[in-house]
Amino acid sequence: MSGGEAFFDTSVLLYLFSADADKADRAEKVLAKRGVISVQVLSELTSVGRRKPMMSWEELREALATLREFCRVEPVTEQTYELALELAARYDLSWYDALIVAAAILAECSILYSEDMHSGLRIKRALKVVNPFD
Repeated sequence: MSGGEAFFDTSVLLYLFSADADKADRAEKVLAKRGVISVQVLSELTSVGRRKPMMSWEELREALATLREFCRVEPVTEQTYELALELAARYDLSWYDALIVAAAILAECSILYSEDMHSGLRIKRALKVVNPFD
């Protein structure tokens, strides 16, 4: 594990488009360090972006393109799926959280920024979940 990069969960990145200025600033601060997201994160952002803030397709494309400039995108593969099955059972994670964690581990990240998962949780001694809003 290289341990150098951070992985961003959808829950953190959604605040970039939020009216909550404090959380938007915190999300921007951790994202400024750059890091990794997965195709799943892009998909979830697309779904929520169309539903909650009601972004137009063009606004959404621009936002996602900008995000991809800051983050390396990790694919969701059969290996991601298999590791997620193991992690969901071992750490009692929801399925979609397990897919995020698996992608972070396969991307060799040491930190997973997430508001939805238990902050401080260590997974496989390689990945630590951190809530940047605590």
